[in-house]
Amino acid sequence: MTEKDDHPTCPERPYDVVLFGATGFAGGLTADYLVEHLPESGRMALAGRNRDKLEAVRDRLTGINPDVSDIGLLHADSTDPASLTEVARSAKVVITTVGPYLEYGAALVAACAEEGTDYVDLTGEPEFVDRMFLGNDATARQTGARLVHACGFDSIPHDLGALYTARNLPANAPMEIRGVVRTNASLSGGTLHSALKQLSRLRPMWQAASQRR
Repeated sequence: MTEKDDHPTCPERPYDVVLFGATGFAGGLTADYLVEHLPESGRMALAGRNRDKLEAVRDRLTGINPDVSDIGLLHADSTDPASLTEVARSAKVVITTVGPYLEYGAALVAACAEEGTDYVDLTGEPEFVDRMFLGNDATARQTGARLVHACGFDSIPHDLGALYTARNLPANAPMEIRGVVRTNASLSGGTLHSALKQLSRLRPMWQAASQRR
């Protein structure tokens, strides 16, 4: 990330990665993965509202990988834009698993766009993705922030499947790809909440998609 480090709006940050939502189900799985794969020189922090819960997660992560002991803790509240700005200023990359994103995600995306901070989430909410593009693309282009949505299980397998299929078909041939995924996994509460929320907003979802096009 040399180019990003030299970006005038992105001075040296105390953390390479900040994870928002580590006390939840998906966030806990993400935190486990990060501490198992964080480079030796990597700097990581957890962000959330409840300090006691964050400390408990940090203790658990230290048990997984004792070499990653210096994990920072940051206050972050989806209803407090100032706290989200401080989180964005502290990190090169912010990962958030706090959903439903239509309810809790917009302020963090805006903060990262403003501060030139790379952003990653696992949303599966099309309306959220479209509205974040409409509201933050111009700012992110100016600051150099890279805003990446839909990095969860409900998105990545489909993208990889489509890529694999396209690579194995004749080049430049017109194609239409439809996919089916089958799993015996159960939905987390957050995923179910997000799905129900989006299904209740079909008209706004269509309007956002139309505006983006």
